[in-house]
Amino acid sequence: MTRRLTLLAATLLLLGCNDHLFDTHPYDVDINGACDINARQVGRIEAACEGKDTLRVAMISDTHLWHSDMEDEIRSINARANLDFVVHLGDVTDTGTTKEFLWARNILGKLRAPYVTLLGNHDMLATGRQSFSKMFGKPDFSFIAGRIKFVCVNTNAAEYAHIAAAPDFDFMERETMSRAEDFDRTVVLMHAPPYCEQFDNNVARPFRYYLSRFPNLLFCVYGHMHETTVRYPYDDDLAFYGVGCANKRQYRVFTFTPDGYEKETVSF
Repeated sequence: MTRRLTLLAATLLLLGCNDHLFDTHPYDVDINGACDINARQVGRIEAACEGKDTLRVAMISDTHLWHSDMEDEIRSINARANLDFVVHLGDVTDTGTTKEFLWARNILGKLRAPYVTLLGNHDMLATGRQSFSKMFGKPDFSFIAGRIKFVCVNTNAAEYAHIAAAPDFDFMERETMSRAEDFDRTVVLMHAPPYCEQFDNNVARPFRYYLSRFPNLLFCVYGHMHETTVRYPYDDDLAFYGVGCANKRQYRVFTFTPDGYEKETVSF
């Protein structure tokens, strides 16, 4: 009898508790709130930048779970009134859990300028690919701002065990021709650069070939390595600019003018 009363009391206690007693499973991809963020933000970027001949773009990367650093980074970016948009180069999470995506979305949502987010290799862990797809959108996408096409390419081949198309050359080929009348120059963005452990280096040379097909390719930008540097992986004049992680408290700002571009490293 005592045992039955104990079970009854426990049941009544559970029934009387509010909805916050149990949290969602960390890998539950039933995400509420803002979704398909990149497509919405691309609309804002393209509308705001139409007809502009000078663009200023902040590039950040690898915020992981360094949320206090990320908050400081966002405050630093918001203090710059002249930015047209922001690009996060991937790894907004550390282990791909839904909770991490929600935390990152909350912090990125404080940006005053529109922003887009690339898929990082850490964002693909567990159910991260599904969460990223629902919250941000496709891993390969592009947009045009001020007659510059920004092509965002998923290069996280190792997380697919090198059996999926990453990078997707069909996507890159289509992007060389899509809306060709609307852009004169190109910038290619990625998370993992060629010849790192995440990239499928069996196709590093074909990747360079497809890059060469983009009209007036200015440079490439990557994250992943947690470094603010510049590389020339193909021993030619194509620069690959690395963007440091939030924990190293640096990001880049690129200013595009009709005559070229300038770059700035910002410490915060």
